[in-house]
Amino acid sequence: MTEVKFVDLQAQHRALEPGLSETIASVVRRGDFILGEAVRQFEMEWAAYCGVKHAVGVDSGLSALELALRGAGIGSGDEVITQANTFVATAGAILAVGARPVLVDCDDEGQINVAALEGALSPRTRAIMPVHLYGKICDISGVLAVASRAGVPVIEDACQAHGAVYRGQRAGGFGLAAAFSFYPAKNLGALGDGGILVTRNDDLASRARTLRNYGSLTKYEHIDVPLNHRLDTLQAAVLRLKLAHLDAWNARRQELAAAYRVRLPAANLPPEPEAGRHVYHLFTVQVSERDRVRATLAGQGIETGIHYPLPLHLQPVLKHLGYRPGSFPSAERLSRTTLSLPMYPEMPLPHVERVAAALTAMQSWRQAA
Repeated sequence: MTEVKFVDLQAQHRALEPGLSETIASVVRRGDFILGEAVRQFEMEWAAYCGVKHAVGVDSGLSALELALRGAGIGSGDEVITQANTFVATAGAILAVGARPVLVDCDDEGQINVAALEGALSPRTRAIMPVHLYGKICDISGVLAVASRAGVPVIEDACQAHGAVYRGQRAGGFGLAAAFSFYPAKNLGALGDGGILVTRNDDLASRARTLRNYGSLTKYEHIDVPLNHRLDTLQAAVLRLKLAHLDAWNARRQELAAAYRVRLPAANLPPEPEAGRHVYHLFTVQVSERDRVRATLAGQGIETGIHYPLPLHLQPVLKHLGYRPGSFPSAERLSRTTLSLPMYPEMPLPHVERVAAALTAMQSWRQAA
């Protein structure tokens, strides 16, 4: 029986040969491994792609979020509002600058609950950090409206939303700044860790460039916190090669998502988004008895994922924030019922059909708890 992979990076890389190997070899020949020419070129290309003025290549999405916060002057004693159902890096960046994560619940689709933002504001609020979870741009208009009334900036966690579009603007172009991750399995993935900060703000971009490189713009003169968050030239070169394919890859993800939708019960699926708004980094369904469903699929050679089984407020590292079980019911419910199905651009349509058939053959999966 052929295995249905959750993600098949080898398939993508095979399709990019021999260009991928030549791209890597060209960096080795030049030897400009740290902040080399490919970094500068990729930064310009990614900024143009996102429709913003600046892009600053860094070593991870977490670092991009951290430098965005530092560049916005956020630090000790400040509060940053974000959602309870996201990867720990979102809160990690807030902790890294000495600020306090203030959590709010999500809606039924896993996006930040805009109605909850007003109640989370305080005199110490310095930013709102929504997450474009799974590849879907959140209700960014609602978030921006709350932030504008409060007089605080929005910093987008766009680490899963490469190329998603809402009302003609790509993810990353709505707030003061935004962060993307180039973790290998992302819609645009490196061959290791990588990330980028984007912004239209000259001062924030300049400070981020200084901070990522030991607090220095001139060698051996250090004017800011000496951090090391640089994007490797090798990774930037690979990302430049892949960027030319991103829109086609995203379009294929949307085709596969549509194929899932016609084969699976609507009751288990999030509502279909506006065209372009979702680039399906993940395709999620809601299931009861998730562990049993997942084990049954695994027994049929079908890989799946779980994002995320423990909300932020229940993570041991964030226990000091004082939240308790039950604080964010939607986030907790989704942590029990969300199952991520196989999704990657090279995925054959028969694999979608096989996954859907395996699921629909199980009666108990149909109604999420």
